[in-house]
Amino acid sequence: MKFVKYLFVSLFLAVGMTANAQATYTAADGTEYQFKKHAFLNLEGGVQETLGEAKFSDLLSPNVQLGLGYQFSPVFGMRLQANGWQSKGGFNKEANVTYKYKYVAPGLDFMFNLSNLFCGWNPKRVFNLTAFLGGGANIGFENDEANDLSKQFDFRYLWDGNQILPFGRGGLEASFRLSDAVRFIIEANANITTDKYNSKKADNPDWYFNALAGFRINLGKGYTKVEPVIVPEPEPEPVKVVEEKPVVKPEPKPVKVEPMRRDVFFTINSTVVVETEEAKVRDIVDYLNKYPKAKVNVTGYADAGTGNDRINDRLAAGRADVVYKLLTEKYNIPADRITKDSKGARVQPFAENDLNRVTICIAE
Repeated sequence: MKFVKYLFVSLFLAVGMTANAQATYTAADGTEYQFKKHAFLNLEGGVQETLGEAKFSDLLSPNVQLGLGYQFSPVFGMRLQANGWQSKGGFNKEANVTYKYKYVAPGLDFMFNLSNLFCGWNPKRVFNLTAFLGGGANIGFENDEANDLSKQFDFRYLWDGNQILPFGRGGLEASFRLSDAVRFIIEANANITTDKYNSKKADNPDWYFNALAGFRINLGKGYTKVEPVIVPEPEPEPVKVVEEKPVVKPEPKPVKVEPMRRDVFFTINSTVVVETEEAKVRDIVDYLNKYPKAKVNVTGYADAGTGNDRINDRLAAGRADVVYKLLTEKYNIPADRITKDSKGARVQPFAENDLNRVTICIAE
């Protein structure tokens, strides 16, 4: 069936989206959240509508669904699900004849979080929209009503006992955050199977549609939290005033000053300078204090392996800004001694991708 081809295509798409998805989020207060793989449980109930020769309201049936899944990345997840309860068929639309039968349909869904794909991952986002595509086996049973009607109507694909048919499905899931562990979900899915599902021959596939609501429960933490590092202001040392007699010193000979370079590295999707990297900023401050005429060039970069130009331009500029503010606001370096720039991910100073999450400082 064609839907099998779509499943393989969706797998390749999932690999690509997972590779490019940002897995780190930085809040306004500087707190950093890093995505963590986790399992989840879906519990849903609702109503089913089957296509058939009867009134819309007469083909509605109760429906439940249980799903157990795993979120591999902010974008891509998979779930094993079992959907079932009851389906209805219609025969002879003028007489509005209907009959019901039971089924259970276990299957596998590939899930793609569209909100995280297009807007970036945010563990505190209230609304997420997810698309899914999957398939499995539809197991039908208790087809007694159709067998009784076969005495009056011609059922070409009449079945008794149990029957197992392949099915494909696709749909959308809208979820609303209630807490870190629980989301309220609304799902709509369309299911396609062979013409033999409802016992009638129509020379086209049979369809049924489910509208469901319920809850998603995360079986484990969906992120790790990294608190911002706050470096206390150093207390100024008391200055001793010593009166000295003026000494006539000879004119000093000009000394050639060697330039200094320090590379301040950052974690993915972050503009926070950790304590070990701030020590490099203090090296630049010591150099500028030692050579009052020296100036420093501060240039921010982002790695080309993740994100896009919009995200990477923001990250590179933010990394240059945070070093600039440390120099001017914390260490009192005059702004006219600092040149600030950012290159986004268009320039990669290092061959190794992760090293390009950096601000390069050159003082001379």
